[in-house]
Amino acid sequence: MDRRRVLSSAALAAVTGFLGFPVRAEEHPPVALGEPVPFGPETLRDKAKELASRLYVPPAAVPAEWRNLDYDQYRSIWFDERHALWRKSDRPAEVDFFPAGYLFNRPVQINIVEEGQSRPALFDLEVFDKTDKVPDLPAEGMGFSGFRLRGELEKRGVFQEYTVFQGASYFRGLARGQVYGLSARGLALGTGSPGGEEFPGFREFWIEAPAPGAPDIVVHALLDSPSVAGAYRFRITPGVTTLMEVESVLFPRVDLSEAGIAAGTSMFLFDETNRARFDDFRDAVHDSDGLLMLNGAGEQIWRPLANPRRLGISYFVDSGTRGFGLMQRARHSRDFGDLEAHYERRPSLWVEPQGSWGPGSVILVEIPADKEIYDNIVAFWRPAAPLRAGQEHRFAYRLYWGSAAPIDGAVAQIENTRSGLRVFEKGRIFTIDYAKHVALGDDPSKIEARVLTRTGEIRNPTVQFNPVTGGMRLAFTLDAPDGSRPEMRAELRRDDVRVSEVWLYRWND
Repeated sequence: MDRRRVLSSAALAAVTGFLGFPVRAEEHPPVALGEPVPFGPETLRDKAKELASRLYVPPAAVPAEWRNLDYDQYRSIWFDERHALWRKSDRPAEVDFFPAGYLFNRPVQINIVEEGQSRPALFDLEVFDKTDKVPDLPAEGMGFSGFRLRGELEKRGVFQEYTVFQGASYFRGLARGQVYGLSARGLALGTGSPGGEEFPGFREFWIEAPAPGAPDIVVHALLDSPSVAGAYRFRITPGVTTLMEVESVLFPRVDLSEAGIAAGTSMFLFDETNRARFDDFRDAVHDSDGLLMLNGAGEQIWRPLANPRRLGISYFVDSGTRGFGLMQRARHSRDFGDLEAHYERRPSLWVEPQGSWGPGSVILVEIPADKEIYDNIVAFWRPAAPLRAGQEHRFAYRLYWGSAAPIDGAVAQIENTRSGLRVFEKGRIFTIDYAKHVALGDDPSKIEARVLTRTGEIRNPTVQFNPVTGGMRLAFTLDAPDGSRPEMRAELRRDDVRVSEVWLYRWND
C-alpha cells in the first residue's frame, strides 16, 4: 500500500462517525458478542511471538462492493450510537464501531474482555445507518475497520469521543476542548527511505471492560506486517490532558534497521516562514508547528517545522532521550484566520520514554506538500542498533495528548520564527521570538546570543525586548550560497547559563 493511500485513510478516520442518525422510537440492543475464550496477561504476547514465527499472511479483503465505495459513499454510512457497547450502563466509556470498506479494505477483529474472558464483537449491518447515496451492500464477508471510545470528556452525562483506532496502526487522541489533528502510529518502518515504506497494521483488538467509575480504559492490539509482529497495551485516561500509557513488545521476522518507535504523523503546510509560497487567505495552515525535544543532556530543543521543496530528513542523535513530540504552539484563531478548521484547537503529542531507550536518534521527516489534506510530517525514535529478527524487543512510553508538553519550563520557550530576504544587503533575516520568562530578565543587554551555521555566515545577531510578547527577540542575517540547505543553531545565555530553548533549523530555499 502506498503512503498517500494510507495517509488518506488515516485522515478519513478523523471525520468518520460524525454525521448523526435519524431519530427512531424503538430501542436497539448493543453490538452482539460471540462465544468466550480465556484471555490473560501473556495471551497477546504469546500470540505475537507465534505469529512472527510464520510467514506473513494478510487478512482477507472485504467484498468488492465495499472496497469500491467512493469517499462520499463511505462517509454516508455511520454507526448508530444507540447500538454502542455499554450505552446507558454505569461504565465510564462507550464503544462505537466503524465498518470496513473504501480504503479500509481489510477488516480487523475487535474483542471485548471481561473477567478473564474474551468475546468477539460480531459484525451486523443493522447497527449502521446510511443515506440513499449508498448502494445495497452484502453483509457476508464483512467486518469492522476500527472503533472509537467516548466518555464524559466535557460534561457529565454527555459522551464525547476522545480516541479512535482505525487504519494500519494509526490512532488518534484528543483532550478536553480539542478537535482531532495529528495521529500516532504503533510502528513506522522505512519512513522516508529510498526503499519505500511499510505500514504495519493492527489486525486485532481487545478492549477491557472498565469498572464503574474507573478513570481509564485498557486496549490491547496485535500488530502484524511482512517484517514484524507485535503486542501493544494502551491504558487510556481522558481529561484536560489525555494520557496513554503504552507497552509494546516486537518480534521482528527480519532485522529492522529502519524502525520508528512512538511515531507521530502530522500536517504542516505553511506559516510565517514560507507564507509567500501559498496564495491562501489564511495566515497559517498546520496541525503542528514544531518538534520539541528534551535530550539526555538536558537541552530543551525547538525545531520549527518546514514544508520543503524536496524531501528533508533530520537526525537528532541522542542517548537516554527524555522526551520528544510534535507540538502545536499557535493557540489563537488569529494565528490562522480560519473560522472552520480550528487549527488552534489541534492537540500536541508528547512522547515520554519509560526506562532508558539507550542510544539512537529522534528523526524528523518532512515531505513536500501542496495541500492540507496530506500528513507530510513524521517524527519518531530510531534505536542505534537494528532490532534483530527472532528476538524480543520491548518499548514502554507515555503519550500526552494536550495543549503543551508536561515539562518543567526552566527556560524560555520559542513562540515564533519568521524569515525574509534582506532589502538593502545580501542575505536573509531570521527573527526568533521568545516567551516572557524570569530566566531572561528584562534587560536585553545582559543576554548573549550564540548563533551558528554549518553553511554560510551569520551576521549581526541582536537581542531586543519584544513589547508585544513581553519576552525577547533574536534577529540575525544568514548569508549562504544559493541552493544550499544551511543547518542553524541559536540559543540565549545569561551569565553563561542557557536561558532559552535551543533553536535548530534547516533553511530550504
